[in-house]
Amino acid sequence: MQTWPDARTVGVIGDTHGLIRESVIRALASVDLILHAGDVGHVEVLGRLRRLAPVVAIAGNVDSHIASLPPTEVVSVRNRLIYLIHSLADLDLNPAVARISMVVSGHSHKPSVHEKDGVLYVNPGSIGPRRFKLPISFALAEFHLTRIEVKLKELAE
Repeated sequence: MQTWPDARTVGVIGDTHGLIRESVIRALASVDLILHAGDVGHVEVLGRLRRLAPVVAIAGNVDSHIASLPPTEVVSVRNRLIYLIHSLADLDLNPAVARISMVVSGHSHKPSVHEKDGVLYVNPGSIGPRRFKLPISFALAEFHLTRIEVKLKELAE
């Protein structure tokens, strides 16, 4: 488990599929930490992101060639546990029982934020190549003393 006790603003991204847009670089320029929910596409993507902030990334279904990426990861941000998994269909634990505050997933490219049993479920959507009519999107998570505030953000291109 990686621990980030001082991170306040966290960029939550996924499904880059090898593409990092300049608009994404500008949008994430002031975050303290970046969480990548898989389908990185190319290891160079992680290098570009690491110039902005520390990056915690997991493997998606297109990342078998990036051996360093684990299938899941647990991260502690300001004493709150975050579980990263590429596809919610593969979730093999009960986040509420495990005292996880937020589950971050990708895969579907459909941005969403919802709460269930006191756990935030965040899919930032995709900042990679546009799929279908889905937006190019990511999420910003603000870690306050008593809550996590997550906002989905759309990019024009």
